[in-house]
Amino acid sequence: MTKTNAFWDASALVPLCVNQGASPFARTALKCRTLAAWWGTPVEISGAFSRLVRDGDIGAPAFRLAISRLEALRQQWIEIQPSDVLRDLAEALLHRHPLRAADSLQLAAALVWSNRQPRKRHFVCLDGRLAEAATREGFNVETF
Repeated sequence: MTKTNAFWDASALVPLCVNQGASPFARTALKCRTLAAWWGTPVEISGAFSRLVRDGDIGAPAFRLAISRLEALRQQWIEIQPSDVLRDLAEALLHRHPLRAADSLQLAAALVWSNRQPRKRHFVCLDGRLAEAATREGFNVETF
């Protein structure tokens, strides 16, 4: 089976690391999609893990397993590095879409990854606002 290239937002990667309702769908998507992610994605995901611990949703063993799974995913993905182009795109995206700063960086990284040609490129995301902006930018957005 040939995998389709896809950019993954942090919101879609968390269920690959922590058992959540979206986890089965995320694992299915991973079987047929490669991984590309923004340089800051591990920070966002680690923040999500820490919130889950603070909120009592996961304990220390699940946290350690999540960190281990994140490290394994990082070995698989193409990581889009910070750059002036990415920063400039993120700033422009904030003027076009109602995004948080980190989400504009995610979408800018996806645009850099796609060489600013998002048509027929896949963007995997669970965040509704970011998914809408990615759709408007021309990506084929996959949500689950």
